[in-house]
Amino acid sequence: MTSPKITVVWFRQDLRIADNPALVEAAQRGRVLPVFVLEDPETSGESHPLGGASRWWLHHSLKALANDLGEMVFLRGDARIAIPKLVEKSGASAVFWNRCYEPHAIERDSKIKVDLKASGIEAQSFKASLLFEPWELETQTGGPFKVYSPFWRAAQKQISLSPLPRPEKLDMASVSFGESLDDLGLLPTKPNWAEGWETLWSPGEKGGFERLTAFLEDGLKGYGDLRNRPDLPNVSRLSPHLHFGEISPLQVQQETRALFGGEGGLDKDAGKFIGEIGWREFSYHLLYHFPTLPQANWKPAFDAYPWRDSLEDLVAWQKGQTGYPIVDAGMRELWQTGVMHNRVRMIVASFLVKHLRLHWHHGEAWFRDTLVDADLASNSASWQWVTGSGADAAPYFRIFNPMTQGAKFDPEGIYVRKWVPELKDLDTAYLNAPFDAPDAALEKAGVRLGETYPRPIVEHFAARDAALEGYKAVKQAKEDAA
Repeated sequence: MTSPKITVVWFRQDLRIADNPALVEAAQRGRVLPVFVLEDPETSGESHPLGGASRWWLHHSLKALANDLGEMVFLRGDARIAIPKLVEKSGASAVFWNRCYEPHAIERDSKIKVDLKASGIEAQSFKASLLFEPWELETQTGGPFKVYSPFWRAAQKQISLSPLPRPEKLDMASVSFGESLDDLGLLPTKPNWAEGWETLWSPGEKGGFERLTAFLEDGLKGYGDLRNRPDLPNVSRLSPHLHFGEISPLQVQQETRALFGGEGGLDKDAGKFIGEIGWREFSYHLLYHFPTLPQANWKPAFDAYPWRDSLEDLVAWQKGQTGYPIVDAGMRELWQTGVMHNRVRMIVASFLVKHLRLHWHHGEAWFRDTLVDADLASNSASWQWVTGSGADAAPYFRIFNPMTQGAKFDPEGIYVRKWVPELKDLDTAYLNAPFDAPDAALEKAGVRLGETYPRPIVEHFAARDAALEGYKAVKQAKEDAA
């Protein structure tokens, strides 16, 4: 009797069983051999490797997936070598995977597919991470979209709601090959700066669905307006689950529409929430069509901007010691939890590039290392958007005032007091500008500027004027190129 064929399923950013096209197709063919390969950036060509926070999440997500599957091979090294070697040792006749869209991944996957087919091994890739392939949507004149609104309008006309169910049966193959998950060394040890994160997050497919369910039941109402309030729970916190593919955007769409998409269509809050999925899609659309997005200004005129170089200011920003409470609160939340509220991300990003005039590359790199949801497409597109150098960016001369932003979106000071506890007793009237508080108010709150809390590392209005002066060089470069 002939043994069932073995298909290697190469997991990457699709760490789930349901709505996993590669896994479903493999399960229908016969036995399944799941594998994850941890690549070395030096050999893989990856210019933006996983940061520490993402590695922590990846460990726990892989652990959850391996438990759900029952079998999983863990390998380390160049996937272009590791995958063919696994095929040889296992006797597999096919390798299936779900597509990734980062430039190095496209190049790597294309080579692996060509090499496998040349060796007589079937190789197939599938769509699982996005609602649309980046090449599926074009403008009416052809070519990629460069503005979000028309992109999303076009996308919504084509959305299909058919996520795949879990395979009815998984016949797992087993090989004595590879190493243990712990051997991959994904977790921090000396020191364990992520201690306690297990109480904050639940990586894995089950955790992703639980998070979505909780948000739809308790957090979606009012989302359209309240998502900008870091002091309120009206955010989904689904981004790391989406990044690692523990839940698919198609599943998010279906579950949301099932509850809030009646005959009249999605209500305002649900429509705004799904629109955030749209921004993620747009970011991948941009990355695919403009693969230098993580490195180069999307608008070349910004090459002329006179950036500063100050390690001291960069470190103060990273540590949440800028002297601007809403900025410091966001940076401390990021360090302590691996995430930051979206509105506050815009505020702290604007502060880095416009108040401190430090290149957006510094912010992109710090976020990539410290965010559990660090995503090359979204991270790069969003940093360029805030800077003004990206696609569909806000006017570059718009500069957030951190004092008024804090007062508007954290009106009672709940968020700031949580993450900047040295200011917790300061009167709300002075909370976003303690440097303007009367001595009596500071003394009453136990705040000593320059000792218990830093003085501002830059004066807001002077910084704003300097940023606008710098933008004159960008304007001139645009005129010269016209």
